[in-house]
Amino acid sequence: MPIFIARLLARISTWWTPVLVLAVVFLTSWPLMTMAEPGADITSPGNFWWWFVVTTSTVGYGDLFPKSPAGHAVGVYVIVGGIAALTTLFTRLATRIERTRGRRMHGSVTVHLSGHVVLLGYSPGRTETMVDELSADGTKVVVCAWDETRTHPMPEKDVDFVRGDLADEGTLRRAGVHKAHSVLVDARDDNEALAVALTADHVITAAHLVVALRDLSRVRHVRYVSDQVRCVQWHTPHMITEELKDPGISDLYAQLMTHGGADTYSVRLTVGPVTVEHCQTALGRHHGATLLAARDGATLLVNPPWDAELARGTVLYYMGSARLSPAQLASTLGAPASR
Repeated sequence: MPIFIARLLARISTWWTPVLVLAVVFLTSWPLMTMAEPGADITSPGNFWWWFVVTTSTVGYGDLFPKSPAGHAVGVYVIVGGIAALTTLFTRLATRIERTRGRRMHGSVTVHLSGHVVLLGYSPGRTETMVDELSADGTKVVVCAWDETRTHPMPEKDVDFVRGDLADEGTLRRAGVHKAHSVLVDARDDNEALAVALTADHVITAAHLVVALRDLSRVRHVRYVSDQVRCVQWHTPHMITEELKDPGISDLYAQLMTHGGADTYSVRLTVGPVTVEHCQTALGRHHGATLLAARDGATLLVNPPWDAELARGTVLYYMGSARLSPAQLASTLGAPASR
């Protein structure tokens, strides 16, 4: 009877099948056990449910058990019913897990994230490097690739994978572009990048859109999509990941590499020892400059702590509006330059 019920209900593809089997077996086995062993402890309401759970799960503690042949028959009925229900449950669980894993591996899932980073496009090696940099601080990343990428390219990483036409709105929505913090268009060429950027700009709501271009002279074409799109050189993946995490930082790099405004310079320290705090304060107060790093021999100290001491001969790297000579630096620090 339990097997028949299980087979019948298995045709109804629901998770209620094992529950219904157990319910039917419980409701029918209790009165049968009461008839088989009248007055026995096993038939009391407080004991039967416990015996039923222990028996159907095949644990069998042995604290309660039927003693008559009729009671044994009811026990067999309960055991078979429990096995049928648990087999149905575990089969469904295994099928669901395998189906979910298959959909994840083949990129047919819909991502349910927000505040994540979406990479539109996949390049072996390059994309893995960017994923590692982005996820180093816990950022959730979704890689969305063309259909030619048949399976998840990095299943060992905590990265969601979506596959499809990157110029299709449905594919981008499955990747959660409309809920993302930042979106990178990392296409196979600049023409493709423009087409994908156009679709992405239509889908996003508040995400920061970054386009990697091989030829930066085509920035004006991307500007037709939106003035808010940031274009970054394709060959600088580290700068791309920084722009994705901290929007606007590529403009800072561009300004630092452009003549005029705030540039980066170096100058040798001819006095010393002096603290980083003294150098930082003097440079900022008198020249509007900021100390970035210091090199003492082979040691380069980037963003050095303020209590660190800098010896004479140390090379200082700073950002400012003009280059300083060693004599100017020494005068700013309040000491004559050594000769």
